[in-house]
Amino acid sequence: MLTITFGNHFKYHLANKDVNLASDTLKMALMASGYTFNKDTAHGWSDVSASEYADTAHGYTAGGATISTHTITESDANDRAEIDLSTVSWTATGADIGPTPGAIIYDDSEAGDVVVCYLDFGGNQTAASGTDLAVENVQLRVS
Repeated sequence: MLTITFGNHFKYHLANKDVNLASDTLKMALMASGYTFNKDTAHGWSDVSASEYADTAHGYTAGGATISTHTITESDANDRAEIDLSTVSWTATGADIGPTPGAIIYDDSEAGDVVVCYLDFGGNQTAASGTDLAVENVQLRVS
């Protein structure tokens, strides 16, 4: 089960109108096994990048992948804004990708690369060589 935790620094930048989720470039990066997200101290990418999944020789790219689209809608029935993210995937080549317990989403357009949130996969995930590690159907909810 996927659990999403927003960083407190992101909430500050959102309220200050520094982050524009409609137009900024968002990236998703896998984290190394054993990583634990701290919403109080994960301000920017530099605060968490040392814990990024490190094997870039088998289909994963350091710094993560760009989230190609994100659609924002207003849900009056649920009293929130919903941000639907496109699928992000990496194809394992020559060896597995993983294990990884989750992914960081960060704003690559904002100074300091503000950490938006952490996607906790509910346990380590691994993609065997020749398969995809895909993160799909992610919806961020701001209420």
